Amino acid sequence: MTEEPAAEMRARFLRAFPGIALTIFLSAVDQTIVATALPAIAADMGGIERVSWILVAYLVAATCAAPVFGQLGDAFGRKRLLAVALAIFAAGCLGCVLAPSLPVLVAARMVQGFGGGALLTLAQALIGEVLSPRERGRYQAWIAGSFAFASAFGPVAGGYMTQVFGWRSVFVMLLPLALLCAVLARRVPRVPPARRGARLHFDWAGLALFVVAVAAALVALDRARRLDPTLLPLVLGLAVLALVATLLLLRAERAARDPLLPLAMFAEPSIWRSYLLSSLVVGAQVGMISFLPVWLQTVRGLAPGPSGLMLLAMSLGGASGALFSGRMVARTGHAMRWPAVFLPLGSVIWCAIALTAPGLPLAVFVPLLAMAAFCSGTSFPVVQVTVQAAAGRERLGAASAGVAFSRNLGAAAGTALVAAVVFAAVGLVGAGPAFQRLVAEGPGFLAVLGPDAAMALRAELAEAFRALFVTAAVLTAAGGVLAWQVPLRRF
Repeated sequence: MTEEPAAEMRARFLRAFPGIALTIFLSAVDQTIVATALPAIAADMGGIERVSWILVAYLVAATCAAPVFGQLGDAFGRKRLLAVALAIFAAGCLGCVLAPSLPVLVAARMVQGFGGGALLTLAQALIGEVLSPRERGRYQAWIAGSFAFASAFGPVAGGYMTQVFGWRSVFVMLLPLALLCAVLARRVPRVPPARRGARLHFDWAGLALFVVAVAAALVALDRARRLDPTLLPLVLGLAVLALVATLLLLRAERAARDPLLPLAMFAEPSIWRSYLLSSLVVGAQVGMISFLPVWLQTVRGLAPGPSGLMLLAMSLGGASGALFSGRMVARTGHAMRWPAVFLPLGSVIWCAIALTAPGLPLAVFVPLLAMAAFCSGTSFPVVQVTVQAAAGRERLGAASAGVAFSRNLGAAAGTALVAAVVFAAVGLVGAGPAFQRLVAEGPGFLAVLGPDAAMALRAELAEAFRALFVTAAVLTAAGGVLAWQVPLRRF
């Protein structure tokens, strides 16, 4: 887009920012707020073994919504579609509130996820429409900070609402937020669509194959992280289905007039390397968030409350890193320089934690945790800005959708990988059965073992959980290598 005077550009963004930031906050909160309500939902509706479908259904729907609304936004304009996405999201929330059974709740979460994925994609692309490439870094950093705060706020709010008012109140709380987003979205500047006047031939075949590939891959990853041998045939079957659907999707996209996934764009080195970098870093972060409380409770003996507060250090560190790199992009024009420097440093910090974790004082551990998250956070705004700049305005929606997809896939794959590594390491030290009972029964299981046996188990787990931090170090280092390989480095 053409350059604008700085004052006019800032005025346009400040007018749009409340609606955009709250929309992303709403989408981020919705992804995390339900996790702490799952035990209550299982107790109310039964089926503890099936309750994880509430999370999987949301993730699949949100991932599938990203390219759909990315393409539609490029064709018809994003402000109009933002209202549609908010309506879908609100309908899903209402369905969750009124759900009489677990299958209905899962279906409502799919509707909610479709709306939530659309909100995130449209809001990110709106920033690209309102701001010039160099200025996007600073404000993408504020958006990343909003996302990080929402990710930390969600579990706390969900736990409190569930405990005081019941699990349905979690979804009730989201409805007024969606309404406020709709009001603020009216202030977002209307920008003519990049493909104005061009007829869109929607890629229905590509969408169907994409849904099959994504659903099969994400469900396979969800089942694989459980490391249950009885699920191996299902996991392999889903993996084959995902592979076949992906190959057919690539063939269909080459023949489509208006492909859902523009392969030429994804083939650009600056874009696909940024996507892969995002997947690696998010995979390390989400995997750590999933298992760090387990380590703190089983090895360090912390209660659930204090161990949950430790995650705030990661959220604050990640948000600070995003703010730092975003401001530096706006000030210097250099983008990939910052994650290229800080991601290797983050890998070194994870290695240091792995070497010293069992006896590391918490007063030292928490700052190191925040520093490692800071290093990872420097990549968040840079990836979005780089991809949008490389794609150009006509493919802004598709490029932003790709970032959302890479993050979702990275989160699912990272959690599965970390789970596999941790459980394998626990098995190697011979503590597998005891660890599973400890996770299922909580710290009370240690009292049953007796002081000596409990101390021995904690020592074994302390050695095994070094693998958690090593895995984060490897993924972060790989992201750092990719950051050096991205051609588009300055705006």
